[in-house]
Amino acid sequence: MAAKGVRLVDRVIFHCDLNSFYASVELLSRPDLRHRPVAVCGDPASRHGIVLAKNEPAKACRVKTAETIWQAKKKCPDLILLPAHHGLYREFSCKVNSLYQEYTDLVEPFGIDESWLDVTGTLHLFGGDGVALADHLREEVRSRFGLTISVGVSFNKVFAKLGSDYKKPDATTLITRENFRDIVWPLPVTDLLYVGRAAAQTFQRFGIRTIGDLAAFDREQLFRLLGKNGIQLHDFASGEDRSPVSFASQYTPPKSIGNGYTFPNDLHGREEIRAGVTQLADQVAARLRRHSMKCQGVSLSIRDPNFHDIGHQTRLEPPTDLARELTQAAMELADSCWNMSNPVRALTVTAIYLLPADEAGAQLDLLSMDRDEKRRRLERLEGTLDAIRAKYGPGAIAPASSPRPPGQERHAPPPGGGK
Repeated sequence: MAAKGVRLVDRVIFHCDLNSFYASVELLSRPDLRHRPVAVCGDPASRHGIVLAKNEPAKACRVKTAETIWQAKKKCPDLILLPAHHGLYREFSCKVNSLYQEYTDLVEPFGIDESWLDVTGTLHLFGGDGVALADHLREEVRSRFGLTISVGVSFNKVFAKLGSDYKKPDATTLITRENFRDIVWPLPVTDLLYVGRAAAQTFQRFGIRTIGDLAAFDREQLFRLLGKNGIQLHDFASGEDRSPVSFASQYTPPKSIGNGYTFPNDLHGREEIRAGVTQLADQVAARLRRHSMKCQGVSLSIRDPNFHDIGHQTRLEPPTDLARELTQAAMELADSCWNMSNPVRALTVTAIYLLPADEAGAQLDLLSMDRDEKRRRLERLEGTLDAIRAKYGPGAIAPASSPRPPGQERHAPPPGGGK
């Protein structure tokens, strides 16, 4: 324990963010396009036609990630569209993280293109200056891989991430206890990590527009408004984040597991919507079992052909990793929030409130032995399906109701006569 009045030495945390990652990787093999507006997109023919990433010239034309191709082209008629190569992005992500591990074993990826590094214990080996080491890392990434990173340097993870976002591309930003009020507090509250849509709407109602507004807001009232999440966000805004950076080799269990899909044709009617939900729930359940997790809730997001989204969630009891239970819960949500006569462009099913499977035992109910035995049989059945997919591939077996490709009726045999 530190002596009274003596402050422990601050940690030195980096947040490294690969700039325009997908687009930058694609341009390694297309240097002739480097100074032209480029966007990496999904396949328009399969209706995945949204912008996944864009380079700096495209950003200058106000092209945004996740907007549709036609919206992007309207802003930038000369926009060059490139297909995505996700395997290549994963390869570069692994290589860059291996480089980070040459400087510390505390490397925690945050998505495919971002990582936190805690260099507190190793900084003295590289000169003792955090900003100088960050600049050196930027040069190493550029020289080894032809990519650039922006680095936030701070005393906690939240402010380090704000630092990497503060100045782009290819920049280092230092946020300290002495300057964070000047740099962080004027930023929009939506820039703060984990401020989602619901929290942002609540903040707006109470006049919280900047991170500084949030830090100055009454902590207890935030708890009444948002529960533990309100307290956590107040701590983030006040510079009180103490969360550790995980070891590079440490497995971090997921906080949620979800799958979404934009269907080749709009879904019409409850039968087709249920077929889509069933397909996604089956995939989510398989991933839950792969992580040895069960979920205590499920959320459903529905997108219509005009890109309007609606989402709802519900709690589950007991916790589950069964596809049919996820399907049932998701369909109850759909029935409660969606007019089944309206077409559906895309669906997302997400398992939430996860916990390890061995901690998810249901309470013993002597009056429901038959039900418990039925659940055990279903668990064995879905475990068998997992084994079949592991041996023959993920497409070896799927729900019979899964949506078919365009032009193929649900009752029609697959190409080749079903052999």
